[in-house]
Amino acid sequence: MKTIVCKTEEETHSLGRRLFRALPVPSFVALYGELGAGKTALVRGMGAEAGTKEVRSPTFTIVHEYETEPRLVHFDAYRLADAEELYAIGFEDYLTQQAVLVLEWAERVPEALPKERLELRLFGSGDEPRTVEIVPFGTAYESVVDAL
Repeated sequence: MKTIVCKTEEETHSLGRRLFRALPVPSFVALYGELGAGKTALVRGMGAEAGTKEVRSPTFTIVHEYETEPRLVHFDAYRLADAEELYAIGFEDYLTQQAVLVLEWAERVPEALPKERLELRLFGSGDEPRTVEIVPFGTAYESVVDAL
């Protein structure tokens, strides 16, 4: 586990950019944190590094796909009752794609998470600094933590 403190939204954005550069393809990133913890800001940084400026929270649509290189697929489980709703949109098919998959509100669908993944737990809100705990599950993600 590694802990990083982001004092501003820009630092959270920058962490997202560094994270995207360090990730293997395919990869899966599970994000945890309360409302306002910086999950979407982190994904905006990932999207900026991938080459898109249009990253927005997929709370109402559940998933946004970005035609970047590599592809970025952004899920949001906030409004889901259970993992079955995630599976209903073809989640298992996404897991087989050559893409970087990011899931916000991972704590709502723990049974859907792949065994190998990178978890980021974000703490803080408002003007407070964000503490980000990064935990690798699988050897491919240990090198990501080292790179950050």
